[in-house]
Amino acid sequence: MNGRKIVHVDMDAFYASVEQRDSPELRGKPVVVAWRGKRSVVCAASYEARHFGVRSAMVATHAERLCPEAVFVPPDFTRYRAVSRAVREIFLRHTDLIEPLSLDEAYLDVTENKTGLATATKVASTIRQQIREELSLTASAGVAPNKFLSKIASDWRKPNGLFVIQPAEVASFLTPLPVGRIPGVGKVTEEKLVRLGMRTVGELRTLPLNELQRMFGRYGQRLYELARGIDENPVVPNRPTKSISAEDTFEQDVLLAETEPMIRRLAEKTWLASRKESRIARTVVLKLKTAEFRVMTRSQTAPEPPASQEELTQIALSLLQKVGTDPGQRFRLAGVGLGNFRDPGESAEPSLFPL
Repeated sequence: MNGRKIVHVDMDAFYASVEQRDSPELRGKPVVVAWRGKRSVVCAASYEARHFGVRSAMVATHAERLCPEAVFVPPDFTRYRAVSRAVREIFLRHTDLIEPLSLDEAYLDVTENKTGLATATKVASTIRQQIREELSLTASAGVAPNKFLSKIASDWRKPNGLFVIQPAEVASFLTPLPVGRIPGVGKVTEEKLVRLGMRTVGELRTLPLNELQRMFGRYGQRLYELARGIDENPVVPNRPTKSISAEDTFEQDVLLAETEPMIRRLAEKTWLASRKESRIARTVVLKLKTAEFRVMTRSQTAPEPPASQEELTQIALSLLQKVGTDPGQRFRLAGVGLGNFRDPGESAEPSLFPL
């Protein structure tokens, strides 16, 4: 192990919790942060709403069917950003090595901390206590020797929990975990591993490196290391966002003209994700994958970035006109992305290499 002490802090049901904190009449009720309508998706759900199966990124109408008593609240990203800044101020009392992942979660390297607390566990406990006392919100935290393990740990006792993985406990902790808990192991990779009899991380450890590399290419090396609890990636403060995107595979291959409903939903997901960023994206990207697995992208970089979800949606839909394929061509996947991020007020020089 590298001797680092990493804390991953994850605010509990952040947007919904802020709404419940600021509006006492919402406390104890199933709150869904979303605009109503069949084109809308859920930004966040309180734990009361999650009890009914409501989850982030779910289509809002589906959430309403699962939980007819849900209270829908339109998102207020200006307020969420302000609370996120207050949380970050608490982090900064303890360390300058902070890597935000979004408005509601971050990695902190507390190998050395500013307050002289004896252990990383005490740092995490203090941070959670300060968030609770000063902001009337709860956060879960994971403490571990690296980023990979700390993120798993922060989810272990959610909500409002703290879980610690000591260096000597790494192997025993990982051994029974399903392989799907490893970052990057999606449904397809998990199914492939399960077919090979690799259901747990412990079973995955029995595969030699060259075999994993043969099956998964460069990712095979990463799989080999993570199965052993190895993650040398440092906490990188102020890592600039390069792109934000959402993509999905159709239940069955569709014609180009039939992709509009999916593109509308993906544009909303991408727009909501981009609201977590302080920087502004100037390039819109449309991605399509044909039934033959050929990837096509079209992009537009304008002097002014899209100013609303509807504007992003219209740009993405207009890029469909630039695809120019055989009318009978069918597609299996669509994606909408934002890139070319800049700080507010930074001049937008035309990119020589648009996404």
